[in-house]
Amino acid sequence: MNKNFFTRDEHQALNEIIFQNRNKEYGAYALRNEANTMLKKALFVGVTLFAVVAIVPLVVSQFKGEHHVISDGGTAVLIDLERPKDQNVEKQKPIVVPPKPDVPLKTQSLTPPEPTRNPPVETTINQKVDDAIISTVTTPGQAVTNPNQNIGVPSDVGTKPAIDNTPKPDLNVIPTSVDVEANFNGGIEGFRSKVLNNFDTSVVTSESGEIVKAVVTFVVERDGSISNIKASGVNADFNKEAEKVIKNIKGKWNPAKLGGQNVRSYFKFPISMQFE
Repeated sequence: MNKNFFTRDEHQALNEIIFQNRNKEYGAYALRNEANTMLKKALFVGVTLFAVVAIVPLVVSQFKGEHHVISDGGTAVLIDLERPKDQNVEKQKPIVVPPKPDVPLKTQSLTPPEPTRNPPVETTINQKVDDAIISTVTTPGQAVTNPNQNIGVPSDVGTKPAIDNTPKPDLNVIPTSVDVEANFNGGIEGFRSKVLNNFDTSVVTSESGEIVKAVVTFVVERDGSISNIKASGVNADFNKEAEKVIKNIKGKWNPAKLGGQNVRSYFKFPISMQFE
């Protein structure tokens, strides 16, 4: 075996010692002797392939021109494809039209001065206005051709408040009908119980088993009190005692209502008793 880079093996002597007095035709001996050679060849092939891959792009780039020549049968023109020619296009600026300033209009005040303790110096009101707008104040400005229009004057200036001609009801007059009838504070049965418990039957002259009746009418005032108590019946003593008892009963009434207001109203209260 020649002693070159690929065939030289530093472990050859070691292999001879290991396989001394053994069958050297055995595969392990051949593999150990050829392993170093195969590794070196593989290293060389790998380095060569890497160098080729690295050098090829450099070589190709040398043949790639940066400019192209376009010929149309005349003079050759050199065009740089990577840097196109700049086009200087001037952009038009938008035209801004400034708004027209508002011109104040001439006005003429026709409002008479109000009386005060220390009045200012009186000025004459120009009743003939031909080139100004009627307003509450006089201001200089551009004359107008239609002075009959009125600006700056509230709608309620110079007008009188509306007068309510609806007749107001007389609270002293007792209406014939009401929205809510008067009622005793505690109910009508509670009022009846008070009358019967406080009625003195000893002052009434009657026969045994006689039933005495009367109708008591009175006015329930707007404040809940009662007035004009009058009992109507055959027995005068019974009528008098009924008026007395009802007049002395403690407690307020809820007055009648008409249109949401307290009003006076009549109230009828019938009473009947049987004497033994």
